[in-house]
Amino acid sequence: MKVTVCIGSSCHIKGSRQVVEQLQYLIAENNLSDKVELGGTFCMGQCQKGVCVTVDDTFYSVSPEEVNEFFETSIKEKI
Repeated sequence: MKVTVCIGSSCHIKGSRQVVEQLQYLIAENNLSDKVELGGTFCMGQCQKGVCVTVDDTFYSVSPEEVNEFFETSIKEKI
């Protein structure tokens, strides 16, 4: 599974660093490093929607406060 987080300026202001750090922690905590590839990219063209995240080409808007729920429902459940 490939998870990509936008680290462009608009998403950075909205908390992309916190999203990345929390996803790194959750992936390691759940021993999923061999199943989940976490990467960063610059602008996905959806700046108005918050921190842009894709999971295998499916787009999500994730705030730092929503990372845990997002991880459970959009990553962990699909592995």
